[in-house]
Amino acid sequence: MNELAWLLLLLPVAAGGGWLAGRRGGERKGGARVSRLSNTYFRGLNYLLNEQQDKAIEVFLQIAAVDKDTVETQFALGHLFRRRGEVDRAIRLHQSLVARNGLSDEQKTRAVLALGEDYMRAGLLDRAETLFTDLVRMGVLAPQALRHLISIYQAERDWGKAIEHARQFENASGEPMGKLIAQFHCELAEKARLAGKLAEARHHIAEAYAADSHSVRAGLAEGQIELSDGNDAAAIRAFERVARQDIEFLPEILDPLLRCYERRGENARARGFLLEMIEHYPGVSPVLALTRMIEQEQGGQPALAFLSAQLQQRPSVRGEAAFIDLSLKEGGNDAGATLKTLKQITDQLVVRTPGYRCQRCGFGARAHHWQCPGCKSWGSIKPVHGAVNE
Repeated sequence: MNELAWLLLLLPVAAGGGWLAGRRGGERKGGARVSRLSNTYFRGLNYLLNEQQDKAIEVFLQIAAVDKDTVETQFALGHLFRRRGEVDRAIRLHQSLVARNGLSDEQKTRAVLALGEDYMRAGLLDRAETLFTDLVRMGVLAPQALRHLISIYQAERDWGKAIEHARQFENASGEPMGKLIAQFHCELAEKARLAGKLAEARHHIAEAYAADSHSVRAGLAEGQIELSDGNDAAAIRAFERVARQDIEFLPEILDPLLRCYERRGENARARGFLLEMIEHYPGVSPVLALTRMIEQEQGGQPALAFLSAQLQQRPSVRGEAAFIDLSLKEGGNDAGATLKTLKQITDQLVVRTPGYRCQRCGFGARAHHWQCPGCKSWGSIKPVHGAVNE
């Protein structure tokens, strides 16, 4: 929601506060106070309609100052301050609400939650964590507080606590958290794998599958773990499962999978898998892999014929580069210099274009990330399709 929308939400609140204050003022001083508040309110409305938001905020602050009971107005203003980046101002406002006497328990807890959100925005994660933990312990506003705690533990890379609080959130809210919990277990599995603790890594992969039986990341991690342990058969099963669960991740598993096939001498199985992928995958990676197999087994000319036919159906700069390479290797001396120039240009296009893009925010990257550096969503970055990439 943009700033103008939030200010529009303030209008009925401010108007109601002004009416109530004016009513009490009318009982004491006749119509003078309500007239003054009405004038102030309409002055603020005029600022708002003329998109003078700073002046409008100041006017509504004056309305809130006239009647200290306008708590809803102050909550809305605090939220607006935070959204505008005026975090210090929001903190002071919410601290005053927390310290105020006469507020209901519900208003107090809302003020504590808002103050914790201010601290998060200011980067004071330890203070925010303390407030949210207290709210969870008291059993009030638990889902909101738990959601914030999960964000804090992700930022701190404390995956154990992130898992614990994600489960609490699922119990409190009923919202499924399995996919997120699986990501956290995969983080722990990767950490254990890099430390050589393969048994611990396998335990976390099992927990990831328990949380999300279709976790693509768990399959990739499982394949890497089995490769580390020299278990090519298990790695093949894991990588094949990844490709069939989400074919978009085929480029991530293709090279290690083909090496496993080769070490086990399972060329027929490799060819069958590549043909299956070519039928369903829109990119060029399985085509190029099968072209290399055909070249090794049957020679360059059959490989060129296969690649040419495939590129007629799915034109690709990478495919074109492979075709040029193979043509040069087969002795295409005519127009050789032109082909080499084309190859250089094609290589530059491939190198300079991002190979991955976030499906949510559009963040482009050369390497794959499980958590988008741009919008922080998980599992949203996938290989880019198109002439230059896949």
